[in-house]
Amino acid sequence: MKISYKWLKDYIDVDLTLAEMDNILTQIGLEVGGIENIQSIKGGLEGLVIGEVKTCIPHPDSDHLHITTVDVNSGELLPIVCGAANIATGQKVVVATVGTVLYDGDESFVIKKSKIRGELSLGMICAEDEIGLGQGHDGIMVLNADAVVGTPAKEYFNIEDDTCIEIDLTPNRIDGAGHIGVARDLAAYLKQQKDIDYKIPSVEDFKVENTNTAIEVIVENEKACPRYSGICISGVEVAESPEWLQNRLKAIGLKPINNIVDITNFVLFETAQPLHAFDYANVKGGKVIVKTLPAETKFTTLDEVERELHENDLMICNAEKPMCIAGVFGGIESGVSNATTDIFLESAYFDSVYVRKTARRQGLNTDASFRFERGTDPNNTVYALKRAALLIKEIAGGTISSDLIDIYPNPIADFKVEANVARIEGLIGKKIGKETIIKILEALEIKVDKIDGDQLSLLVPPYRVDVTREADIVEEVLRIYGFNNVEVPNKVNASLSYAPKPDEHKLKNMLSDMLSYGGFNEIMNNSLSKASYYEGLESIQEDHTVRIKNPLSSDLNAMRQSLLFGGLEAVAYNINRKNADLKLYEFGKSYHHIVNEENENPVNNYFENQHLSLFMCGAKASTNWNLKEEPTTFFHMKAYTENILKRLGFNIEKLRISETESDIFTEGLTYGLKKKVLVEMGMVNGKLLKNMGIDIPVYYADFKWETLLAEATKNKLSYVPLTKYPAVKRDLALLIDKSVSFAEIKSIAFNCEKNLLKSVTLFDIYEGEQIGVDKKSYAVSFIIQDTDKTLTDKQIDKIMQKLIKSYEKQLNAQLR
Repeated sequence: MKISYKWLKDYIDVDLTLAEMDNILTQIGLEVGGIENIQSIKGGLEGLVIGEVKTCIPHPDSDHLHITTVDVNSGELLPIVCGAANIATGQKVVVATVGTVLYDGDESFVIKKSKIRGELSLGMICAEDEIGLGQGHDGIMVLNADAVVGTPAKEYFNIEDDTCIEIDLTPNRIDGAGHIGVARDLAAYLKQQKDIDYKIPSVEDFKVENTNTAIEVIVENEKACPRYSGICISGVEVAESPEWLQNRLKAIGLKPINNIVDITNFVLFETAQPLHAFDYANVKGGKVIVKTLPAETKFTTLDEVERELHENDLMICNAEKPMCIAGVFGGIESGVSNATTDIFLESAYFDSVYVRKTARRQGLNTDASFRFERGTDPNNTVYALKRAALLIKEIAGGTISSDLIDIYPNPIADFKVEANVARIEGLIGKKIGKETIIKILEALEIKVDKIDGDQLSLLVPPYRVDVTREADIVEEVLRIYGFNNVEVPNKVNASLSYAPKPDEHKLKNMLSDMLSYGGFNEIMNNSLSKASYYEGLESIQEDHTVRIKNPLSSDLNAMRQSLLFGGLEAVAYNINRKNADLKLYEFGKSYHHIVNEENENPVNNYFENQHLSLFMCGAKASTNWNLKEEPTTFFHMKAYTENILKRLGFNIEKLRISETESDIFTEGLTYGLKKKVLVEMGMVNGKLLKNMGIDIPVYYADFKWETLLAEATKNKLSYVPLTKYPAVKRDLALLIDKSVSFAEIKSIAFNCEKNLLKSVTLFDIYEGEQIGVDKKSYAVSFIIQDTDKTLTDKQIDKIMQKLIKSYEKQLNAQLR
């Protein structure tokens, strides 16, 4: 949002330095993003003065040059050689003196003392295009005879320099989207130190002169258009805007177009109320109808783009066809042109949700939609309309030729907010007094309706869409009182904070560090995804997808149900760029919609789950002369999965580990505790990889974060001293059926010996015809240790015999 300092002074009489203005605006919530000096003419006509040609004779060595002497009130006449055909004695002219810098677009040149065909020249007599005052170059500028010699050209032509203050306007402060709004806040702040107020231009002179061009307005959708105001003006002359108006618009970066359009833009940036001017001749049937049109209706906007309308796009139509997308953009046929003589001027209040959705669907972002989306003042439409009508009469002529139309069936009243002085002062941290609080609120046009002790009943104007509760009132008071005026107290009142155990953020940081140290890179994918990803999957049901009603694209038409597909997109992106050796992780949410008829509130049918996901593919590590390439395998992912579980305090031996049933995996494992799933991991289904354009194996782990967190709170870490007594290792080679898993072997071992058995590991597998096609051989190591004494051979043999008998009995195993 750009503000002209000179324009701002039209509404508030201040003489602040730019540094002071920057500081004050930022303090009151209108943060200054930048300040730029603006020159309506490049160079500002510095060094140019008004002169009078005293003598003019032909140059002896040229057929077109003239030797002149010019009086610029410097004490002596300046000799200047001039090539203009219209130069003559007695003319008042514009003279660029020696040292003046003139500009031609981005290029510049300096007027220097020179000799032209042997004659001294101490300056230049200028044409209008040479100094940026016009396009003409038929000859020099000849001024009126009453021009005063020696007057700086900047003063003679009333050239204004200005300062553009760019405000980084937050979405809740749309009241500051006009110069009057900024002046109001500035006055409220300065009023704490001196008697000052802001003023708005009067519209008392507005009156209807005839009703020759009356128009009927019909609002069919009152929800989308709660208020619609309009007026007709006849006999206008569309032309170039006066210099003062052009300067105002140029100062904030707007290009002047014509007087009618420029006035609507001027009032927009003055009051924050968008206006639109229609050519009355194009309002067919003498009707303006505010309504929606059937879906896929074609409409061409001012930028000459043919657009396809949505059934909920609000349109301003005449009796035959649409003229404008309400609150967003005008149509190519209905706008003001040089041939326009009569206009219909619109000033309306459109529902912010309708405008925002339409602007997004159509891919448009205009000054009007920017304001309507955030909420304009519904009670300001008539003032802005009258203000614009009076300016049009003054600048473009014409008469107000219809009654003022104002359709406002359900006036929007001020918001009621209750506030307590003691609570306001408590949150501010300083006793500033009830009178100060009331003074600030009234300066912000927040009315004090009732005072009951410390209790204030307030009425907040509708344009303050961000002030709806007591906390907002505290913010308003504090920003105007001044944050810097609240001293740091000797005693700080603070509530004791309680951090739940374990701390979720600390756990995330801990695991992030652990994974990053292990060579993983963190990714952050979009929560929006393709709904088609979930088609045909059994483990992720398609009808549980949260779909977006107005998606920006078909690729982002649903909320993700799993972190899998966003991760695979990242994998595919990297593989396509020759980076296939990947280790990635992501913390994120999934979103689900499961209809439960018992829920009275439909919102309760939507829920979120948090996840930690891991992805691995390509080589396990970078290769070098001493390290051969080793592809990532299922067991590498399994190791990382179990390390994370161990780091969170889970005993892997006590978890329920089974083959996963999820169809997103070709093969995989599920780690659970009782009936709860902690994590699923494995090799991603080849069909899914093919659909993503991935032609190498990808391993994926999906940790159910909320379940992990809940169960981790039950895990208690304990510390024991290193035992002084040695551990004993024994190996067995077991011939077993192919259907037997290592998990069963491990489970039987720990059930058989609960105290002294420390670990069971598989170190070799053999399959072959020699042992039978339905058999396999597992070589298993057992670590046995007593923390209190050294084990004897007899004790060790007894444990091993016990294990062998258990395997023979339960698995029909044989020793090899």
